[in-house]
Amino acid sequence: MGGYLIFMAPAMILAAFATLYTKAMFSRYSRYRSVSGMTGAEAARRILWSQGVNEVNIEPVNGFLSDHYDPRTRTLRLSPAVYGSNSLSAIGVACHEAGHALQHAERYAPLALRSALVPVTQFGSFASYIFFMVGFFLQSFALIKLGIFLFTLGVVFALVTLPVEWNASLRAKALMTRAGIVTAQEQPQAAAVLNAAFLTYVAAAFTALMELLYYLMRFGLLGSRRD
Repeated sequence: MGGYLIFMAPAMILAAFATLYTKAMFSRYSRYRSVSGMTGAEAARRILWSQGVNEVNIEPVNGFLSDHYDPRTRTLRLSPAVYGSNSLSAIGVACHEAGHALQHAERYAPLALRSALVPVTQFGSFASYIFFMVGFFLQSFALIKLGIFLFTLGVVFALVTLPVEWNASLRAKALMTRAGIVTAQEQPQAAAVLNAAFLTYVAAAFTALMELLYYLMRFGLLGSRRD
């Protein structure tokens, strides 16, 4: 366990920093009200309408920064701090989620790949550890390798998420000004929240990758030869 913690320490530190930084940036720009006066829900709707996407539902959802787009039901769900708020933070987050809806409408390939990986990733996220433990207990290298394969699917999911999230933010940054939601002077402040949030996805991908490398070395699949 000690070796695991030492190996994973940089990833844990980055993840903690990313989470705190995102919360700090969201809190900071939550104090700035948009000149347009639009709420997060109104901003998301304006983004979608500006691109001819009219069939997406927008509804509130409980939780802090629990905002997400569900491609299965074509529903954009916004947290209380975003849905009814006209802060620059709320607008930035809402426009980002609208960016995912636009990706879906345009059949953006990385989003389709990520959606396809969701069920296998959900299964592999807990099943991999079961195979690790059972394989280690039974001294079955085949079960351990199966666990590593399942865990690798989660790493692929985390890596595929990066271009999906970055692209959604790029769309939001460009369209929030073009659609008249924020002024050119407000745009960098709303965009700062998105930049901070993207760091959390980078941290998640780095953490998953480092954990995979640890298991590969721990079980002799990387850096040493297994007889």
